[in-house]
Amino acid sequence: MADTGLFNNVYNPDVLSCLANLSNDEVFTPPDVVNAMLDMLPQELFQNPDTTFLDPACKTGVFLREIAKRLIKGLEPQFPDLQERIDHIFHKQLFGIAITELTGFLSRRSVYCSKFPNTEFSVSLFDDEQGNIRFRKIKHTWRDGKCVYCGASQSQYARSDDLETHAYEWIHTNKPEEIFNMKFDVIISNPPYQLSDGGGNGASAKPIYQLFVQKAKKLNPRYLTMIIPSRWFTGGKGLDEFRDEMLHDRRLRVIHDYPEASDCFSGVQIKGGVSYFLWDRDNEGDCAVFSHKGDIVNGPVVRPLLEQGCDTFIRYNEAIDILHKVMSHKEKSMENLVSARMPFGLPNTYKGNKTKKSESDLIIYVSGNDREVRGTTAYVPNKEVTKGREMIPWEKVYIAKAGSGSDAFPHPILPKPFYGAPYTVCNESYLVIGPFKNKAECDNVMSYIATKFFRFLVLLKKNSQNAPKGVYQLVPQQDFSKPWTDEELYKKYGITKKEIEFIDSLIRPMDLDGGDDSGN
Repeated sequence: MADTGLFNNVYNPDVLSCLANLSNDEVFTPPDVVNAMLDMLPQELFQNPDTTFLDPACKTGVFLREIAKRLIKGLEPQFPDLQERIDHIFHKQLFGIAITELTGFLSRRSVYCSKFPNTEFSVSLFDDEQGNIRFRKIKHTWRDGKCVYCGASQSQYARSDDLETHAYEWIHTNKPEEIFNMKFDVIISNPPYQLSDGGGNGASAKPIYQLFVQKAKKLNPRYLTMIIPSRWFTGGKGLDEFRDEMLHDRRLRVIHDYPEASDCFSGVQIKGGVSYFLWDRDNEGDCAVFSHKGDIVNGPVVRPLLEQGCDTFIRYNEAIDILHKVMSHKEKSMENLVSARMPFGLPNTYKGNKTKKSESDLIIYVSGNDREVRGTTAYVPNKEVTKGREMIPWEKVYIAKAGSGSDAFPHPILPKPFYGAPYTVCNESYLVIGPFKNKAECDNVMSYIATKFFRFLVLLKKNSQNAPKGVYQLVPQQDFSKPWTDEELYKKYGITKKEIEFIDSLIRPMDLDGGDDSGN
């Protein structure tokens, strides 16, 4: 007798789950994440034969495949015949735009069971070889070395016709509604995240995921959901306008945030984490925020995207009450004591002279390869300091403007600060904090920076490795005639034991006298 339990006992993994873990360049979406996104939608959409769905950045076809599963079940009463039901769904309801020719083949194979849906192997027969999952080879439109649509570098992406140019159809048009000549009820996707913009000797990249969201909004669907990097919460390179637009859009009704991207995409590290959202065209209101950490989900907490007196989105639900306690004291911000980028006008490529060549030369702190030393010293002619000359005689504190490269929590958040004596300067690798009365006061400031309390408040504004002046906005100034400890700060602001445990889960201790555990 045949073993009827054979298929239940044999390990048969979902091929799309396997693909989801293959690459950091194009992040494939696991089916369980896709279904979590679909769960945010009103489920009656999958019982309506007129609902239309679009994925404008198909990679594996997993979004369309999982939608098809729900429609096949939900439309059974209207279409009892399975083949009729499948034909209706694939011809009338599901549409996709592949990001490359290869992902077009993969998506059609996932959805139609054949990369050519006009053959006998397709579960639904089309008249052409692409069906409703199309790929068109698009060219960038160059102007002054950049693509006018996506900002890609001409030197990086002006390639021959046989090479992939990553000119995605969805964002290389002013009229996305003409691609299929129809409206869509739901637009859902995991778009490409970035493209090289030619800066930093080819290492610099420009975010493009926001362009996919903005083009989708232009079609005005009933619902929009995408999974994208969370850096947009605080803005930054190419994201400030998008951030402002999103955080003031009361149609953004749900956010699921993963500060550690690997909690969403297993094995993938994306600085600042990832999040997916639900935008509901016809219903405005506060946003239901879910914070994910490992298997623990905090939420939903229904709240405004912008807290009163704060110009950024606070991603941690648990942080809201802590922030309110701190802000109720109405103290001056540490941001007022922190310099802007390149405080003395010297770029990070400036390394100074190894020896002093003139009595007027200044000691300069530059980034070096010695991780045991906070600031490698050299000398710079006084006349080469083109900015911030008023800071030269200050008693000050230096801190690197970039933190640890790790994404794992607990995290140091900031590098260790170090004392800046009068008549010293730094290159772009560091920021200046000051002025202060004397070295003792600088030491007290550094004791404050070393507290978990200080670095936790920085974390609320810091969504990437960089730590510019703005990340210090929510940190209050203190009386720097004395040193500070976490215990004193927790007592001052009424931080509860549970809140302290939450801070401890995110922030690593900092020993100013020990080895360099902070990534600087």
